[in-house]
Amino acid sequence: MEVLKHCISEKDFLRIERTFDICFPWIYSNSINHANDGYFQFIHRFYNQRTGPSNFFGAVKPILDVLKPKTLFRVKANLLTKTDQIVEHGYHIDFIGKDCTTAILYVNTNNGYTKFENGTKIESERNKLVKFNSNMKHTGSSCTNKNYRIVVNFNYE
Repeated sequence: MEVLKHCISEKDFLRIERTFDICFPWIYSNSINHANDGYFQFIHRFYNQRTGPSNFFGAVKPILDVLKPKTLFRVKANLLTKTDQIVEHGYHIDFIGKDCTTAILYVNTNNGYTKFENGTKIESERNKLVKFNSNMKHTGSSCTNKNYRIVVNFNYE
C-alpha cells in the first residue's frame, strides 16, 4: 500500500474540484457494493474498458500521469451524502480474479475514510491518493461533518 499526499499540483487539483460543479452529471445508484445492500450513492463513470471515456475524462488525466497505467479498466467517482453517524458499507474487493491495482483519490477533506480488513484506515483528505492491490478487502464510509464525500476510484494494471 502506498499513500501520496498532495499527489498532484494545486492547479491540476483545482481543475478536478471544478469538474464536480453544480452541472456535473451524477447518476443515482441504489447500491454501493452489491444489489439490494440498503445503501445508495451517486456515481460518474469517467472511464469503463467496455464503453470508453466520458466527456469529463480529461479532468482525471493528471492522476493518470502519476499512476502511469499500462491498462486502464475503470475510473469511477463516488459521491456519498452526509449521514447522522458514520456508516461503513461492507468489505469488498474491486475485481474478483484480476490481479490489478486500485487507487483512490480523495477529492474533499471530511471525517469519512477507507478501511482495510487488516485494520489500516486512510482518512479522507483533499488531494490524497492511496494505491493498493485490488484484491485487498476494503470498505468506504460516509461522513458526518460535510454535506458529501467524493472519491475517485481507479482500477488498472
